[in-house]
Formats: sequence, C-alpha cells, structure tokens
Amino acid sequence: MARVFNFSAGPSMLPESVLNKAADELLDYEGTGESVMEMSHRSKEYQAIIDQAEADLRTLMNIPDNYKVLFLQGGASTQFAAIPLNFMNGSGKADYIVSGVWSKKAAAEASRYGDVKIVASSADQNFSCVPDVDPSEFRSDADYFYICMNETVHGNIIRDLPETGDVPLIADISSCFLSEPLDVSKFGMLYGGAQKNIAPAGLTICIIREDLLGNARDITPTMLNYETMAGSGSMYNTPPCWCIYMAGLVFQWLLKMGGLEEMKRRNEAKAAILYNYLDESKMFKGTVVKKDRSLMNVPFVTDSDELNAEFIKGCTENGLINIKGHRSVGGMRASIYNAMPIEGVEALVAYMKEFEEAHTAE
Repeated sequence: MARVFNFSAGPSMLPESVLNKAADELLDYEGTGESVMEMSHRSKEYQAIIDQAEADLRTLMNIPDNYKVLFLQGGASTQFAAIPLNFMNGSGKADYIVSGVWSKKAAAEASRYGDVKIVASSADQNFSCVPDVDPSEFRSDADYFYICMNETVHGNIIRDLPETGDVPLIADISSCFLSEPLDVSKFGMLYGGAQKNIAPAGLTICIIREDLLGNARDITPTMLNYETMAGSGSMYNTPPCWCIYMAGLVFQWLLKMGGLEEMKRRNEAKAAILYNYLDESKMFKGTVVKKDRSLMNVPFVTDSDELNAEFIKGCTENGLINIKGHRSVGGMRASIYNAMPIEGVEALVAYMKEFEEAHTAE
C-alpha cells in the first residue's frame, strides 16, 4: 500500500527514513538482541540513547549550557498546571497573551493557582490574528509572562516577542518546535508536545533556564516538579523510552538535512505554495491575517459546510488525509510540519484546483 500524505495536526507525519530505521532496529537494537521498547531505562544502552538525543537537540537549537533539557511524560497540556506550580511563587502573578485555544486553556488553568492577567487577546476576532500588545499592561512584578508561539487550532504565530524585561518569558512551541531557528536565550522556558514535529505522542520536551528551578510550591506533585526531573536526568521514573528514541532519530535526521535554517527554508517554500493558492482562489479562503500566518498549520474554509465536507471526503479518497479542521472551529486545516514533503503540499493544491474547477463548472 502506498503511503498517504498525512496533514494531521498531531500525531503527525514522521520522516520516512526515520520510520525505516526504527523498523530495522525494532527487534534488535544495535546487536543487543532486544527492542528499545523492551529495554531497561537504567541500562547503559538506553542511557546512551537519551544522552545522544539531548546532545543533538542542544546542537540543533544551540541551547546554552545554563538551560536544562527535560524529556517528560504526557502532553504539553500537563505543563499548563506545572508552570504556575513551579514558577508562580513570588508575587503570585503571571501575565498571559491569549491568541488561541491553547493559550486560553493555559491561562484558565494557571488562574487556579494565582493572579493571572490577560494582557492581550484576539478572542474578539476569533483568533484570526495575534493580538496587539500594549507593554504598559505588563506587570513588572509578574513571576512570568506566557505565550503560545504557534496556535495549532487557529494557525497564527507570534513573530515579535514581547519585551518582558526581567520577567521570564515562557512559550509553548508545540507546533513550531524545530521548524526554524529560535534564540533560546530570550526565554525562561520553552516546551512542547513532541507529537507534532518530533516524535510519536507521549513525550513533552521542556527547556528551562537553571536559575528558575528550585522554587516550586510545596503542593507541587513530585512528578510535576521540574527541579526533581532535572536532578534525575529525566529518569525520576520510567521515561517515555520509545518516544525519546524516536525523537533522537528525528534530531539526527534534522542534522543530516542541514539543521533548522534548512528546515525554515523548506517550510517557507511549502507554506508559500498553499498560501499563494488560497490568496488567488475564489472558493477557498484562509482564516488568518497574512502577517500572522503560521508556517505549520494552515486553516481554510469554503463558503458552506456542505462544500467543506465534500472536499474533506474527496481529499481522503485521494490520499490526503486528516485535512478536517479542529472540532472547535470546523473547516479545513493542513498541518505541514517538517516531515511533510513539498510533494504533499503540491498534491493538496492540485486537488484544491481540481475541486474548485469542477464546482465552478456546475
């Protein structure tokens, strides 16, 4: 059976060469006679896997030495609670920009633990853009400032980082993780679920500046305490071993491909193909203002739910799967992460043109 083009927002496509390598090593990892899925996380063989994964990630992102890299269980949503529990420990205040579903949920969860201020929101514009920010609204005594750089559902991205002074900037980068270079030193913490651009579901990666560790609230569960996880090398308990192994293979693939500058070039080229067609189409329309468009998640619609449904069905029949938009917004969404080849985007646009021409002729 031929492989399809999977436009899912997560779990999403993985590089075919990575899947082939994992398949080759599935029953016998490097002569050990066992699978990584069976391997003790306390073995020297597995320690080498996680150490290499961290080293390669540090190389890819140029992570400074004063940052810890954590490979944690669960999805990024767990961090919605872990972040205030670990960091909202001074003034008990935190500022949030709400630019979509995920930052809205993060702010709501954090408000259970302290004083959360929404300093900017584009909810009144249906998150079709990143909100304008007024720095005078920022609180200098906030314990941290939170953003979701790339909103997966609505497909917008924050390009201009807020100037937060001495207040640590924390960012959810789940959907733009490793899609282009990022200056880690501008952040107190970066984190993201791996199932979009890195690995199978079940792994969250956190990158945290060391001086922010060690001040978790007394009520913080041990499993959510970043200092505990950092002190144990992500080995406080059994980590998501297979996911970390797969992430490591993806890191090696990215390095082989030329790193994050090359990924940015490829991703810009792929996104341009799709956005250019959306801008010229009379049937399909993008839902995000041009200046805030994500390179990774491209939502679009037609004028009717019936046409949307017919188009989604046709896509599936043509090997273009998981094009349906998030259940909260409807329409369509093409997630074109690193592993999506340019041929996949070209195939999608070709079918969009065919669909539009067929219905224009009716």
